[in-house]
Amino acid sequence: MVPHTLSPMGVRAYAPVASGVYGISNASEWIYIGESDNIQIALQHYLQDVEASAIEPQPTGFVFEVCHPSKRVARQDRLVCEYEPIGNRAGSRERGTR
Repeated sequence: MVPHTLSPMGVRAYAPVASGVYGISNASEWIYIGESDNIQIALQHYLQDVEASAIEPQPTGFVFEVCHPSKRVARQDRLVCEYEPIGNRAGSRERGTR
């Protein structure tokens, strides 16, 4: 997966309008892994949340994987177990858009 800059322009240019999973990170850690019917819209919503609050640590990049809707949740669960992003830990609020 090729990381892209998490910005409105980066999301519009690279995030697909498709079903799949996505990961948000900064230079040192995974921040959140989500799943959505529309990856582009989910990332746009995440950016709006970041702009509206002082979310720490600040995200800088994203990756995605297009997959069938019936496999999204299982794929997200596997990635969360593997990478343990701070935003998916117990008590963190969910930012994804299904």
